Amino acid sequence: MIGLLQRVTHADVAVGGETVGRIGRGLLVLVAVHREDTEQDIGRLAERLLTYRVFPDDEGRMNLSVQDIGGGLLLVPQFTLTADTKKGTRASFTKGAPPEMASDYFDQLADACRAKLATVETGRFGANMQVSLTNDGPVTFWLSTR
Repeated sequence: MIGLLQRVTHADVAVGGETVGRIGRGLLVLVAVHREDTEQDIGRLAERLLTYRVFPDDEGRMNLSVQDIGGGLLLVPQFTLTADTKKGTRASFTKGAPPEMASDYFDQLADACRAKLATVETGRFGANMQVSLTNDGPVTFWLSTR
């Protein structure tokens, strides 16, 4: 699984003009599922997202996690992160999980995060979404369970 994590001051996702997820200070994470991922990858990515230290402590060092600050988590499904772009001018998505598997794993990831964090919002799987955010720093990390 892939999680493209962005530290934000706020973020939201809308579908058809309706806001379906919104957070204040926290993490916006674009999530992709590989064809070879297993349920172990779900737990591993959830743990990393919740404990990855990207927020500043009193000395300005990135020593605090989203759990430490009581921040929000906005998970947005984005299959294009699995793209193979090594050749040509059009991406190949053969490494991505089939939609049924990807949707199920995405939902399980959200549930795993909700079990440990009060504010977990999501985008809508398979929808055309508009994502707005203010990246804080900017701070962006690519996390992978592979």
